[in-house]
Amino acid sequence: MYVVIVYDVEQKRVAKVCQLLRRYLAWVQNSAFEGELTEAQLEQLRWELLDIIDAGYDSVYIYRWRDRALCQKQVLGREKSLSEPFLE
Repeated sequence: MYVVIVYDVEQKRVAKVCQLLRRYLAWVQNSAFEGELTEAQLEQLRWELLDIIDAGYDSVYIYRWRDRALCQKQVLGREKSLSEPFLE
């Protein structure tokens, strides 16, 4: 499935969240990541995020599509280069 994750977390947790998401997805914008994940990978990522964030203060939005072809993306301005995730 194709996944887009955006987050807004307290500054002291930003680096940990960013580092974790880079293991699974490609960084596309400040606080935004996207890429292909299996259900198992997404579930593992959710658990790891819950260990880092403060659910009473932080927010993480996960958008998912069954197929990347079903997701239309339009970029206005300069598109940041996509880096390859560490996990496939």
